[in-house]
Amino acid sequence: MAGFLFLSITIGGITTAQHRTMNTGGRTSRRTCDFGRTYVVKPKGRHQATIVWLHGLGDNGSSWAQLLEALPLPNIKWICPTAPTRPVALLGGFPCAAWFDVGELSEDSPDDFEGLDASATHIANLLSGEPADSNFLPFKLGVGGFSMGAATALYSATCFAHGRFTNGNPFPLNLRAIVGLSGWLPGSRSLRNKIEGSHEAARRAASLPILLCHGNSDDVVPYKFGEKSTQFLGSAGFRYVSFKTYDGLGHYTVPKEMDEVCNWLNGRLGLDGFRS
Repeated sequence: MAGFLFLSITIGGITTAQHRTMNTGGRTSRRTCDFGRTYVVKPKGRHQATIVWLHGLGDNGSSWAQLLEALPLPNIKWICPTAPTRPVALLGGFPCAAWFDVGELSEDSPDDFEGLDASATHIANLLSGEPADSNFLPFKLGVGGFSMGAATALYSATCFAHGRFTNGNPFPLNLRAIVGLSGWLPGSRSLRNKIEGSHEAARRAASLPILLCHGNSDDVVPYKFGEKSTQFLGSAGFRYVSFKTYDGLGHYTVPKEMDEVCNWLNGRLGLDGFRS
């Protein structure tokens, strides 16, 4: 599977953050992850929201930062990290930038929860320095991504609802929006039991808006994975899941899809200065 962005846009004004090295801090973690460069797109207007956006397999944060810079969302700060370089089973062990290891896209294939926890923890760390949400000064945090990045964003959504990562560490953030393009839901088989077993988890799941978009000609992450992810999320109690289908779209994004993302984020986050 390749999660490359097939849309090339060259735009300046990208601020880079320093490389970070971290691990999950979990009790059973064995893997230290060296994340690549993080690219930050600063808001052009009043800062009302920060979204971490995650690239696909083998890509980096720069390509998406350039695209997001061009969106008519002046009140969002975008943080675009680069995944660690790691061996990927699907590629025969060839090392490339990946948020977690993956062998095949199948409901029966095992999930790399150690890798997922490491990446979700990195996302939480990136958002931890953002302004706090309060009744007096509303501020929204979100996670989005493409392909494997979308899968990682959806995993972060399940950790938020459950209140902890799979390794048992508490999830520290209040997420307000999740966007997944051409992705899938890791850990789908156990999700419903995790949410139904806790009133607080059910409440958090019911509060979180999620937008999923998928092309029905995707030959890398087949369209059925977008459909099934939507069904699994809904059955687990995520009430506000929107699923958008794009006829003829393969494993890439197009302006129409990004327009949908902009409109949805503006509606869900109540942003000032949105230009449709």
